[in-house]
Amino acid sequence: MSAPKVSSNGPLVVLASSRAVLTLPDDSLVISPATISVSPVTGKIVSIVPNLLPRSAFPASVSYKDYSPRILIPGLVDAHVHLNEPGRTEWEGFHTGTKAAASGGVTTVIDMPLNAIPPTTTLEGFKVKLTASRGQCWVDVGFYGGVVPGNAEELLPLVEAGVRGFKGFLIDSGVEEFPAISSTDIALAMTTLKDTPTTLMFHAEMIPPIADSVGDAVQTSDPPLAPHGELSSYNTFLESRPPAFETYAVEEIVTLAHLAPQLHLHIVHLSALECIPILRKARASGVNITAETCFHYLALAADHIEDGDTRHKCCPPIRSLSNQDQLWAELGDADGCIKTVVSDHSPCTPELKLLPAHLQHVEEDSYQTMMRHSDSGIDMTLPKGDLARLTKVEGQGDFFAAWGGISSVGLGLPILYTSAVERAQQGDENVPTLLDIVRLCAQATAAQVGLSHRKGGLRVGMDADVCVFDDADVWTLHAGAMRWKNKCSPWEGKTFRGRVHETWVRGQKVFQHGAANAGFAIGAKPVGRAIVEKRTI
Repeated sequence: MSAPKVSSNGPLVVLASSRAVLTLPDDSLVISPATISVSPVTGKIVSIVPNLLPRSAFPASVSYKDYSPRILIPGLVDAHVHLNEPGRTEWEGFHTGTKAAASGGVTTVIDMPLNAIPPTTTLEGFKVKLTASRGQCWVDVGFYGGVVPGNAEELLPLVEAGVRGFKGFLIDSGVEEFPAISSTDIALAMTTLKDTPTTLMFHAEMIPPIADSVGDAVQTSDPPLAPHGELSSYNTFLESRPPAFETYAVEEIVTLAHLAPQLHLHIVHLSALECIPILRKARASGVNITAETCFHYLALAADHIEDGDTRHKCCPPIRSLSNQDQLWAELGDADGCIKTVVSDHSPCTPELKLLPAHLQHVEEDSYQTMMRHSDSGIDMTLPKGDLARLTKVEGQGDFFAAWGGISSVGLGLPILYTSAVERAQQGDENVPTLLDIVRLCAQATAAQVGLSHRKGGLRVGMDADVCVFDDADVWTLHAGAMRWKNKCSPWEGKTFRGRVHETWVRGQKVFQHGAANAGFAIGAKPVGRAIVEKRTI
């Protein structure tokens, strides 16, 4: 088969390999040899030849690289990331967060509407966020809007402005500028958005009427709401947010779904297996609802979390190994309700994690502000300096006082691939293949946010977002290799199989593992763009 002609719009870059995950016309995925020609000018895939063509098949002016035996896959679309800028940029920002994404083969992230100040709950807030993102993004960035009490009139203007979907909390979010919504608010959001191509998403935890705990509120409550154990015990924290929190919330959402039969409803970061039959029953009855789970729920388990290791705190919590097994089983079922896997990268400054001394990485530039309060958004800044005090923080190792969230953007591909390989070695015959991982983390996440026409696949005409993945590379993550802003994560010290070696965003190489400057060319500028096209599907 002959090589494609050089584009009249400019030079071609050819990426070839004996293995690539290609998207066929019917949207199915296949592993095939491939020679992919991309235009760094238009940012699109120009042609795909399902064979490995040699360098000699192209003019000398064409930039050509054969990556065999590494595999070429579509750039991942992480549809759940907290970038926190502006307002809490010391937690994470566009520059550092998207750099971390690029280092892990993620070429598109969708930014959550909270933890930045202002949150993306108004059109004006969205404009502020867009301004803050300019010139900083190493990958393309889309945005969600938020649903909070009293902002129903802002929802349709935000759709017009290009947000990809909306998120609301059914429980305290932890930051005062993003309050939880009631059933009345949910109903109003549903009826407002019912004829709109968007996704309405929910942090699905609610306090049941007769709950024995209210999560972090136990710090100030009277019995019987007080915790039943040491605050540094992970089991105490786990018991404080039982599966009933999730099932109660999911049932509430399903009950209201009739108000907007066509509207896509979505449960973010599902962790409790007890939600699965509720969602399956709803889907079988025609409710347009899906769920996502996260890398940490699939690869970390309560059984192995040491007391005081607050790096593992997140909400909903990481549950047991037996619970994890059911999440994997749902992923492996084509009729399952869990359609996507995301990071929920939810960072904070290390001191907010209240880490015990042996887990702290004390660096002068890392600790600039010190907030002692938990998920409240209340600034209790202490004077700078005196790093010795950081090992004596009041409440260190306290799962109830520590901020909840896990940093992992850009790490999802090796996490999921490693876990799948290990489960297969242990005899699980229904674990996702690499094709399934691409479907769950690129193709389906792109569709979830209305970007399947340009993201999440290797097909002619789509954005030339390519990840070069070495599935044989074995490596261990150390804090110094974390590219998100604050180097605090439960993934530290974990050994992974599979590593991203290059990342291309719209035909331009943005990351190369092992290269100087931590893989980002010296003098290179961020090439990512804000995705603000109005959603149509």
